[in-house]
Amino acid sequence: MTGWADLQEELDHWQSAGRVATLWWRDDDLVAPTPALDRLLHLRDHVDIPLALAVIPEKANPTLPEEKLEGCVIIQHGFAHENTAPASEKKCEFPASLPLDQRLGALAEGRDTLAKLFEDRFLPALVPPWNRIAEDMIPHLASLGFIALSRYKARKAELLAPRLIALNTHVDPVNWRRDRSALPEETVLKMLITHLAARRMAAMDAAEPTGILSHHLMHDEAIWELLSKLLTFLTGHPAVRWISLHTAISLSGEIPEEAFLFHPPA
Repeated sequence: MTGWADLQEELDHWQSAGRVATLWWRDDDLVAPTPALDRLLHLRDHVDIPLALAVIPEKANPTLPEEKLEGCVIIQHGFAHENTAPASEKKCEFPASLPLDQRLGALAEGRDTLAKLFEDRFLPALVPPWNRIAEDMIPHLASLGFIALSRYKARKAELLAPRLIALNTHVDPVNWRRDRSALPEETVLKMLITHLAARRMAAMDAAEPTGILSHHLMHDEAIWELLSKLLTFLTGHPAVRWISLHTAISLSGEIPEEAFLFHPPA
């Protein structure tokens, strides 16, 4: 059974090798101020680590509390988070069955919405709903101003297209296939340790920060407790370095600094 001692041991291996285990945190589905958002931001303040908030543009409430977003960046979570895939396919907002221009147009509209709402707090990175996007869109994302595409599971390559990097998440504590409560603690720890160990031993891209994924609107008490325990444990180990999304993208060396700020058309 995988436990906290195993995570401690893995991080100790990083420390003994003089290496730093980089991690980042992404939370999906933000649309409006809610008690769940307040709790998320309180947790962020408590552990004092950067947080990337993936906002659904078409549903974004302009009263989202700017004054509470210290330590956070806003990134784009699709357009409306609506499934438009054929019934025979997995859920996807941007399936290949829709015209390419229609899909790209929706992304551009959402990008402009978030840039106007959040100004310099908006970072032009895309999180496709359900972590799925038709492959024919990827070569066009940089031309829309996006500098990163974030999905789930270890990336196969850092650079997806010129000026577009992959920066994924790898640990999600929600049991989506059953009751949508917390996965068993040992399952979550195994996911985390597996990715960290694979990076350390170069079985996966060692440069990709390990990503923690949360969904504040979905969290019951069990998920909140597990997430808090996990973040607190990680923050307390000297081998761990939590990095912002901006830093994670910058470390690639592939994206010019001026691309991090998107200015919508007047």
